[in-house]
Amino acid sequence: MSQENSYITSAKRVIEIEAQAISALSSRMNDDFVSACTLLQNCAGKVVVCGMGKSGHIGHKIAATLASTGTPSFFMHPGEANHGDLGMLSKGDVLLAISNSGETAELVNLLPIVKRLNVPVIAMTNSKTSSLGQHADVVLNISVEKEACSLGLAPTSSTTATLVMGDALAVALLDRKGFTTDDFALSHPGGSLGRKLLLKVSDIMLTGSELPLISQDALVAEALLEISKKGLGMTGVIDNDGILLGVFTDGDLRRILDARIDLHTATVTQVMTKGGKTTMPEQLAVEALNLMETHKISALMVTDEARKPVGAFNMHMLLKAGVL
Repeated sequence: MSQENSYITSAKRVIEIEAQAISALSSRMNDDFVSACTLLQNCAGKVVVCGMGKSGHIGHKIAATLASTGTPSFFMHPGEANHGDLGMLSKGDVLLAISNSGETAELVNLLPIVKRLNVPVIAMTNSKTSSLGQHADVVLNISVEKEACSLGLAPTSSTTATLVMGDALAVALLDRKGFTTDDFALSHPGGSLGRKLLLKVSDIMLTGSELPLISQDALVAEALLEISKKGLGMTGVIDNDGILLGVFTDGDLRRILDARIDLHTATVTQVMTKGGKTTMPEQLAVEALNLMETHKISALMVTDEARKPVGAFNMHMLLKAGVL
């Protein structure tokens, strides 16, 4: 076997073993899982995640996922907790303790004090009869048939199963709490997530003299000049009261050219798209993007409640703003 094929064979074996480990978790979505979710949902303080070694690395991610999806949480290192950091834990909290064997000394040593504080313990372990399992209020079974490591030593399948179990807890709580995109955005103000979830249409739209608008009596030739001048690929058509009647777009132009309509005699109301899709300033930009993709349009007029145009934008502006 060539070196290249050897790499691929090993990789495929790892993926297959870990996929089986994840699949086995489905049958463990039982009363224990419900009890764990209930404890976390009713937690008056914070969820304190604790784990050593590779379990600690996974614990960091689980704590971060819980915190970002509406369940206040942080990670506490068990070694540091044995030397003063246990003060991070207080009444009203819930301890989510992770140990595959359930016998991690640094973690087990904390249990007497945790119990004295009357802090509930949710254990992620492979054995209910382990020291951690016996002292836990709820045990979530993260056991795996085998590790993906060919030596059977390096935590691979077990850490993957633990991570997925943590995700299952976080998302189950998110759904139960009715956590929204607005809530999520508040936890992710920076980066692309923040831009997508916090940016509103009013933040990116063109307004005032940059807004492409023509009157209902305008000729198609005048509409083309407005489209060219404003550069959005479309213009709004308004009546004498400033109400949006429809839009005239590049696509409308192609259709009337096919129909051999005289651009210099036809009025824009004869060939415009009546009504047209619109959005409002307070709508999230990502929701407006979904509207545009659904209806296969590249630009949108923005109106107020009286359907008077107040802005306009196109896909290029969404791309520039980082929404796409």
